[in-house]
Amino acid sequence: SSSSSRSFSTRCPPMRLCSWRDDYMEALGRLHLTVSRAYKVNPDINFEVFIHKVDGLSDDHKIETQRDIHQRANDDLADASLEKLHLSFYLTSIYDHSIFEAFSKVVQKLIPQLPTLENLLNIFISHSAIEKAFLFDVVSKIYIATDSSPVDMQSYELCCDMIDVVIDVSCIYGLMEDGSGCAYDKESLAIIKLNNTTVLYLKEVTKFLALVCILREESFERKGLIDYNFHCFRKAIHEVFEKVFKKQKASCQKASR
Repeated sequence: SSSSSRSFSTRCPPMRLCSWRDDYMEALGRLHLTVSRAYKVNPDINFEVFIHKVDGLSDDHKIETQRDIHQRANDDLADASLEKLHLSFYLTSIYDHSIFEAFSKVVQKLIPQLPTLENLLNIFISHSAIEKAFLFDVVSKIYIATDSSPVDMQSYELCCDMIDVVIDVSCIYGLMEDGSGCAYDKESLAIIKLNNTTVLYLKEVTKFLALVCILREESFERKGLIDYNFHCFRKAIHEVFEKVFKKQKASCQKASR
């Protein structure tokens, strides 16, 4: 009996659950009001909901809270005859990288070329014996694409930390004495070897994007092959975005006539 009581207390603290539910009931009302009004203006809007400040909850409690919020929000929409309105939910916190991963998934939905980018990454890692690869926006640390293998939060955090290290070191040692220059440019490259035979490899793709790879030391021994494959990958990425820019430019010129 005492064992059962301890298990219940650990998995689902009654007082905390009540407090959390009280907190998000008001937020659910505002969410419903906001999305219902926005949907009437534009039914094509994508709605992304961040369930924030979940760092103090256990894993089981996080899942239970997300499920409860999802169910209540959808019930409210059904009562208002808005069943076609779809809400996506993400658990986030400022104390880890979950907020960046959530924004990454949101931004990816806005990139028409995402399947092409993912396919290029899949081809690159399969021919280079790389375990995982991310295409990062360097400033925001949002990854706009990754390969088709599942994203491990620890791997993603390592890649984010690597970008911070590269930019910080470049700001100290890569600028001119008068402070001129750029901390990230076409020559940016970094290799970090961890103590578990894992290698982190970063290379510049565009002035805004960087490719960060995770691979084993034995795979990194074929660095020449990896660099050649990266050159092909980088060229393909530039071709993708050049086509996008040309299409946008043509649309703008057509609209101005």
